[in-house]
Amino acid sequence: MRKHWIDNLRWATVLLVLLYHVVYFYNNKGVFGGIGGFGDGPQYQDVLMYILYPWFMPLLFLLAGISSRYSLEKVSAGQWFKSRTRKLLVPATIGLFVFQWMTGYFNTLVAGRGDVLADAQGPAKYIMCSLSGIGPLWFIQDLWLFSLVLLIIRAIDKNDRFGSWCGKIASGKSGMVWIVLLVILFWLGEKTLIMSPRPESLDGLYNLYKPVFYFIVFLMGYFIFYHEKVHELLSRFWAPMMVFAAIAGVVLVITTFGQDNTTPRYMGSPLNCLYGWLMCIAMMGWFKAKFDETGNFASYMTKSSFGLYIVHYLVIASLGYQMYRHTSLPPFAMYLILTVAVFTISPLLYEGLRRIPFVRWCVFGEKKK
Repeated sequence: MRKHWIDNLRWATVLLVLLYHVVYFYNNKGVFGGIGGFGDGPQYQDVLMYILYPWFMPLLFLLAGISSRYSLEKVSAGQWFKSRTRKLLVPATIGLFVFQWMTGYFNTLVAGRGDVLADAQGPAKYIMCSLSGIGPLWFIQDLWLFSLVLLIIRAIDKNDRFGSWCGKIASGKSGMVWIVLLVILFWLGEKTLIMSPRPESLDGLYNLYKPVFYFIVFLMGYFIFYHEKVHELLSRFWAPMMVFAAIAGVVLVITTFGQDNTTPRYMGSPLNCLYGWLMCIAMMGWFKAKFDETGNFASYMTKSSFGLYIVHYLVIASLGYQMYRHTSLPPFAMYLILTVAVFTISPLLYEGLRRIPFVRWCVFGEKKK
């Protein structure tokens, strides 16, 4: 049977990503990808970044690991990887030159490199915009690489002994204790970031992709959190886990608000890791206990959330840039307009593009209907 709670949690998290990027775009900490804030004082709306950033992307990788396990139980490894390549690698490579070059154009302007863009000519400008349009697609680039490495791991552990052992430990009498203690792996993963990235180097790009950290989380999903008994355990303890996560989150925000919450040192702090991990397991338990069903809207979101993730940043970068640079709208109006736009224009854009056969394959990795 299809696990609707996983589908629902995935698309709900994607919607949070869209909302996060609205606030992120106007953050006043000079975080890469943002255009800047409004004045020198604190922006209390940035609290949303502190609340969401520690856990929503790790949660998506956890769910991806779980889903990979279920998919590989139904199809051969070759079929699965071929499907992953079409769904992930095609949009993150070919799709850059078909659609994401528009996002790249505004990303370049937002980064203050409009002079470089103006000096570029013809094909050079197009290529530069295309490569600058990766934006949130780093997620699916990571995921494709993890899929490739996973096949190697499966070939080594042909009998899945490690997965069986993980299931016994995590679903035993002290299973919940072991699940909480996995925060140590969460913390060790964050510690693989480059603590002092060098300017004008690839250090910042490595810290954006966080390949080791996210691969650890992905493998936890594949080897541990696919077990049914673990799901039941999480569903029983979701309420206390959510309370503990809320307490950790409140302490984190109170003690760190005003800091750049995307720096390696911030992300690798014990409190940030504890809050992030508790939220991951609390959200999984909550959705397993309360949202393991579907309906018309949930079914639509299950099918379309990937496409919304692919196209949404063009809406934010283009409209957000134009309002910030070329209007005198108050901040509240900019946030409101951009929020409404990303939740209305993105679905329309997705529905339009997916009806164009070649574009559908390039941008979303969808096969011909």
